[in-house]
Amino acid sequence: MRGKFGSRHRRAGRWLVLLAAMACATAAGAQSNYPNRPVRILVPYGPGGVADTTVRLLAQKLNERLGQQFVIENRPGAGGIMAAKAGATAAPDCYTLALTGNGTAISTSLFKSLPYDVLRDFKSVSVMAWLDLTIATKAGGPLKTVSDIVAAAKKDPGKLNFGTIAPGSTQHLSAELFRLTGDLKVTMVTFRTTPDLVTALLRGDVDVGFDYLAGFRSQMNDQMLRAVASTGEKRSPSTPDVPTVKESGMPDYVVTSWNAVSVPAGTPDEIVQFLSKEINEALKSPDIQAKALQFGLDARGTTPDEMQARMRADIEKWGAVIEKAGLEKQ
Repeated sequence: MRGKFGSRHRRAGRWLVLLAAMACATAAGAQSNYPNRPVRILVPYGPGGVADTTVRLLAQKLNERLGQQFVIENRPGAGGIMAAKAGATAAPDCYTLALTGNGTAISTSLFKSLPYDVLRDFKSVSVMAWLDLTIATKAGGPLKTVSDIVAAAKKDPGKLNFGTIAPGSTQHLSAELFRLTGDLKVTMVTFRTTPDLVTALLRGDVDVGFDYLAGFRSQMNDQMLRAVASTGEKRSPSTPDVPTVKESGMPDYVVTSWNAVSVPAGTPDEIVQFLSKEINEALKSPDIQAKALQFGLDARGTTPDEMQARMRADIEKWGAVIEKAGLEKQ
């Protein structure tokens, strides 16, 4: 009896997903009818951060373009797992989007188990923004270049302190990758928040800090912190005078974080393509581009296939860093 019930239950579940997909496909086929009610976007961070601010700008632009509300629903905590789970298990009815990205890729290798499979339970829609990190030191100090940092670490192994936030975060892993790429022995110090890291840099408690530009910008403008390098493939348009790590003697080192939009796996391809096109067009808006530049963001979309390829690549990349760094899975 149990086996027959389980089989009937699975068949019923498949029919429900199929019916939702058919209804959504009908909406996708007639773009004038979609969306015909508010769309929610699940964000795994609290209000006010860079990712939250950017997705709110995008949501406002989609409101204007599509004539319907895109409502931000902040669900911080648990390393973004609960928000991602809610997004993965939502009905594939075209009305629940999830903010995913680099952190989602990292979680795949950082946690022993997850209540979802990033590649199986989501469909990629589009990257929303790309974000390089900044490596900073105290202004007036001896560490002015990447070469200075490497030389100091080589001269006194274990003496140099690298400061980051949140173990397992992109910031933390970018510092670990720097250490591994340079074959350096340094002491890693993690802080709860970016302001804590900035205070430690200014006090001299740590020698080098890894974080996003927005976290260092104010102290850089006041000439209290120095931007030694950015971590992207090319120089950031927000800091064109700051060299990349790649051009500063570490050609194999590149770190670019990203935030993106995903939908439940059952969502029909028609609506995925429609949303991707709308997001890409919205991101080209001058007001979004100007605001993104202030935060050190490159607001630029992708196709669903390009985003999926990036997700796969980053799962592999950060999984290797976590393993080589000997980080304990959570």
